[in-house]
Amino acid sequence: MRVLFFGQTAEIVGARELEILIEKSTIAGEAFAEILEQYPSLKEHKLLFAVNQEYSSGDEVINNSDELAIFTAVSGG
Repeated sequence: MRVLFFGQTAEIVGARELEILIEKSTIAGEAFAEILEQYPSLKEHKLLFAVNQEYSSGDEVINNSDELAIFTAVSGG
């Protein structure tokens, strides 16, 4: 599975993109939690998550062919 990182998340992880393998039919929230365990500094930020370029609630069933994205919330004016 392709995991993309944007903004500060890329700086924390040290990469804009990683490949991870997940078990078939994993819940998105479980995959995101696993990534946060590997990179605990991410937990210090307000994060948003996406699955296949759509905001994620974390309830989606995902597979290795899907794309995940993690990015910091941006406030506008």
